[in-house]
Amino acid sequence: MDEILRNTFIAVLTLSTGIHLWLARRHINFVSNHKNKVPDAFKKNITLKDHQKAANYAIAKSELGSKDTIIQASLLLLLTLGGLISAISHLFDSISSPLLKDIALILSVMLVTSLIDLPFNYYKTFKIDEAFGFNRMTKKLFFLDLYKQMILGLCLGLPILFVALWMLQNAGAYWWFYLWAVWSLFNLLILAIYPTWIAPFFNKFLPLKDKTLKTKIIALLKKCGFKSQGLFVMDGSARSNHGNAYFTGFGKNKRIVFFDTLLERLNHNEIEAVLAHELGHFHHNHVKKRIVMMFLVSFIGLAILGYLKDQTWFYHALGISEPTNGSALLLFMLVGPTFIFFIRPIMAFYSRQNEFEADRYAKTHSSAKYLKESLVKLYRDNASTLTPDPLYSAFYDSHPPALQRIARL
Repeated sequence: MDEILRNTFIAVLTLSTGIHLWLARRHINFVSNHKNKVPDAFKKNITLKDHQKAANYAIAKSELGSKDTIIQASLLLLLTLGGLISAISHLFDSISSPLLKDIALILSVMLVTSLIDLPFNYYKTFKIDEAFGFNRMTKKLFFLDLYKQMILGLCLGLPILFVALWMLQNAGAYWWFYLWAVWSLFNLLILAIYPTWIAPFFNKFLPLKDKTLKTKIIALLKKCGFKSQGLFVMDGSARSNHGNAYFTGFGKNKRIVFFDTLLERLNHNEIEAVLAHELGHFHHNHVKKRIVMMFLVSFIGLAILGYLKDQTWFYHALGISEPTNGSALLLFMLVGPTFIFFIRPIMAFYSRQNEFEADRYAKTHSSAKYLKESLVKLYRDNASTLTPDPLYSAFYDSHPPALQRIARL
């Protein structure tokens, strides 16, 4: 059985990596072949220079992503079949407590994967984004953010990791169900405290001062029957030149947040249209549906792990010579995404349908004209390519391609 799983894992990892690289190459070629002509629907609003900038930006990101994919696949093979997880585990043989040894193992592997990611994140920020005029982050702020992420990850992650490993060891045959319940509650708690406790750890949030815009937004919220705990402006410009707006929080603790860069670029009518689109997501319960979907996926995944945990072939097939609770959880976290890769097109399709629904809602409660104008400005200012490869877009993109979205509006 272990040989069957090992061969299946190698085949799935090879296939998923190959598909990713093939789609990325298709995307690069398609964007490159269409970068010298602005699509007719955008000729009045986007110059050829801006269109070519977006194309070159998409190509640069895809090329970096392909290199990252190869490195991540190689690292996964090294950790599992290459025996690196077992080698790291042996470094902590002197620790007498199995639970503490498992925590040390998982934290060490997470540190290794983070260190591998670091050069790619650095290059993306200070080479690609810098070259295209998007990066506003200093190197000091970049590493300060990493430090904050590490501290936050330890403060939030260590307790849930301790609970998970304790349950694997002491909660009996249905440990996976109890862990799923705790994990679900933990995620709901994070959603609830994120706006007031976590987000301010990285950014400054100030109340919206533009009284005219505030009055307009409050009228829209009242019209849509939406209650918010406040309208805030985030200092997105401290890190990036990209513009955005989003809702955050859960239940009664919802906030509306605008990037300061977005407020600089859009007029009041366009901002209202963007907000109406976001309200459409709440009207159609897209956020709640995604939370339920996330809980369902984690339930199925943990149920599968509940079975695999007691199968010695599961460990041996993936390079673990001495099975432990920590190695079971680690293999689940590392290998699971490889198999989930193939449902990405379904998830992306579902997400794009949500975007169309939110657009229809925005047309009803605001203006299709202003929503189109705001989208065109965001495509231009964020250097989003107008001509992605259709197959690549269908596989990955959570938002509809620009031409489809504008056409429907």
